[in-house]
Amino acid sequence: MEISVLQKNNLITMLLILVCADLLFSGFEANALPYDYTASIECLETPLKPLHGGGIILNPELNMGLKGWQAFGDAKIEQRELAGNKFVAVHARNRPTDSISQKLYLQQETLYSFSAWIQVSEGNEAVAAVFKSGTGFKHGGAVVAESKCWSMLKGGFTSDATGPAELYFEVRKAKVRIQAIDKLGNPLSNATITIQQQQNKPGFPIGCAINKNILTNTPYQKWFTSRFTVTTFEDEMKWYSTEVSPGHEDYTSADALLSFAKQHNIAVRGHNVLWDDPKYQPGWLYSLSPAELSNAVHKRIVSVMSRYTGQLIAWDVVNENLHFSFFENKLGDQATPNFYRLAHAVDWSVPLFLNEYNTIEDSRDGAATPAKYLQKLRQIQGLTRNAKMGIGLESHFGTPNLAYMRASLDTLGATGLPIWLTELDVLSGPNQAKYLEQILMEAYSHPKVDGIVIWAAWKPQGCYRMCLTDNNFNNLATGNVVDNLLRQWRSRAVSGLTDTRGFFEATLFHGDYEINITHPSSSAHSFVVVSTNASLQSPLTFQVSV
Repeated sequence: MEISVLQKNNLITMLLILVCADLLFSGFEANALPYDYTASIECLETPLKPLHGGGIILNPELNMGLKGWQAFGDAKIEQRELAGNKFVAVHARNRPTDSISQKLYLQQETLYSFSAWIQVSEGNEAVAAVFKSGTGFKHGGAVVAESKCWSMLKGGFTSDATGPAELYFEVRKAKVRIQAIDKLGNPLSNATITIQQQQNKPGFPIGCAINKNILTNTPYQKWFTSRFTVTTFEDEMKWYSTEVSPGHEDYTSADALLSFAKQHNIAVRGHNVLWDDPKYQPGWLYSLSPAELSNAVHKRIVSVMSRYTGQLIAWDVVNENLHFSFFENKLGDQATPNFYRLAHAVDWSVPLFLNEYNTIEDSRDGAATPAKYLQKLRQIQGLTRNAKMGIGLESHFGTPNLAYMRASLDTLGATGLPIWLTELDVLSGPNQAKYLEQILMEAYSHPKVDGIVIWAAWKPQGCYRMCLTDNNFNNLATGNVVDNLLRQWRSRAVSGLTDTRGFFEATLFHGDYEINITHPSSSAHSFVVVSTNASLQSPLTFQVSV
């Protein structure tokens, strides 16, 4: 069990061992070695050795007591030793950020890669590594850690300034305090409090694409509706599906899928209004003159968006605009901003997304870097200043570069606009499930990401690039990853009794919760707490008359 930091070719990697509510850190070395791409998705009885066998952490082996290490927040720390293993225990934690910390010095435009082995004292917790500097906070990654075994966190970030920084850890849960009082305002002790997360309104939406196969397949329906709360139609709303021949629109499949989603309280993202790739157009579109194409596009935007106004949570207005320019080549450089201006006029109630790939997946793709994405976004906003915009990141991954992914999300998140991973999948291969878990955890842990849709709509002949089940709807390894994370992210019911002052306190993941209160002297009472905020530094308190 060791902590290490590697700096080589502008790359720093840390391996830390952490237990929470008690945090444990132990056994460090300080030798620079080539970067290690190893990762683990298993919860292990014993953590593995450091990836790099050393680094630049002060007092890495704890041979100088706690030198270099400080308590962060109100936590208490002490050095301990068990079976020859030296470690630092952190306890008396009352806030999400109470933890252990060490001061570091970061270099501007340097890529830092971070890893940690983490264990919690009971249950499971989403634990994140945070780097605090003069320019703000960088999230180094997160993992849902379990008790009695060690989980590996691996991530990273890019520093945007040179200067001092501090590493610490936080738990992605918030405290909620409830006080039960009688009608005269007196505290009620021994009142029974039960808190249950509303599964149909999770705080962090996780979804999966579907297609028309689900309409006639009961096992598919049961598998899907028991897991997901948001969806996107794989093809059924696209132009080449709804208007195969000019003037003959057919929304039958899209209407049926929307009806199915409504029946099961599943939110729907509109996908997509226009696709800039010349390969994916209605066949009749290619022969149109610019004037005829402009009229056809106008009709398409008005038709599909007015039909579903008020029934969707978002629109992918233009798809893959940074890589392709079918419409711009025929209608001019201002075509895309004009599309969004019209889209806003038709449906101003939901965010309008620009949907693109390789913005967070692949740093080698110069066409869709975060800078290029923001440049296009500003062009659109210049003509549609009042429109609600959103950032759509398709997220078709091969081998993920988690540090690049996080740094890109940091950059895009600075806009303050909603960010969704809209079509998440991973290329088939022996590490597909492992990479999927890493990407899901990175997205979930990032404070600027608002939701995820997995691109795994089932078809008998196979999915686009990644399936979650076989044809009998038994989970594949990728499906198990999704199920495990959903279980961890959705808190179980919490119950207990109020104290002598009528208080009951619980720690919850962000989300919507129903709270029931009963007391022998009063009738039952219930109410809903909406979207607890995991970043709260003090408990969210409710006073309820019973």
